[in-house]
Order: sequence, then structure tokens, then C-alpha cells
Amino acid sequence: MRTIRRRRLERKTDYKARFGLLKSQYPRLIARRTNRYVVVQIIETNKAQDKIVAGLTSKILLEKGWPKTSIGSLKNKTAAYLTGFLLGKMAQKKDIKEVVFDIGMHRNVHKSRLYAVLKGAIDSGLTIAHNPDVLPSEKDIESNDKYKPIMAKIIKE
Repeated sequence: MRTIRRRRLERKTDYKARFGLLKSQYPRLIARRTNRYVVVQIIETNKAQDKIVAGLTSKILLEKGWPKTSIGSLKNKTAAYLTGFLLGKMAQKKDIKEVVFDIGMHRNVHKSRLYAVLKGAIDSGLTIAHNPDVLPSEKDIESNDKYKPIMAKIIKE
């Protein structure tokens, strides 16, 4: 009988998927959703040691003009898109052009917030292999009129 690894039992790591991503030799764009924020990171792996090259949470949007009254909405699709966009711009400043997308143990739900992060990173100029059918539409991302001017302002900067 085989022993199940601790991180798999805790539902933190899918080792088979991780191994497949590591074989690509590209940095990983990791997107995670918490109860309050969206967390995105670009991680390079060297000999089984991960190194965070760039990382952001959607909390950064408060400094970019996100309304303080809407602090509870820092995990919606618009916030996820903008966080992915900002991380993509940060990655390009560090000469990272191509990454692979990693959603970890989150469910693979097409057009979800995690795929909004992917769309933001692609729109910022990163090259990421993906199926265009999984990305949310512009209408889904801009569905709330309250966030349209903020989104335009952040993208223009």
C-alpha cells in the first residue's frame, strides 16, 4: 500500500499536475483565490526550490484608486483581471515573456475569476498557452459600471 503525501492529504498540492508544469521549464503564473483577495505570483523553480520572482495581491488596487467602500469586492472578476494585468506588467519589467498558468487545487471553472487573472496577464503582454474558450468576456469583466473608470485608469498607467 502506498502512503499519500502530507500536502496532498491537506489538499494543498497536486503533485502530478505540478510535475507536468515543472517539466515545461517555464516560470509558473500562480493564481489563488482567498476569502478576501486574489493572490498572483510568478515562480521560477530550480532544483526543486521555488523562488518568487514577482507577486501581488488584489489589495494593491486600493493604492491604485479602488474605492475603500468596496474593499469587500477585491476578489471579483474585475479585481482579478486588474491584478493579473499589473503582475504581467511587473513581469515584463523583469524580462519574463512566457509563463505557464497554474491554478493549483482550485476547481477548473471556465470563465471564472482565476481565468480573469489569466486574461489580464495575457492582455498585459505575457505569452501564456491557453484555450480562448475558458477566458471570461470583456462584458463579464466590465459588468459593473462602478469599476469601469478605475479599470481604464489602471490600464492606462
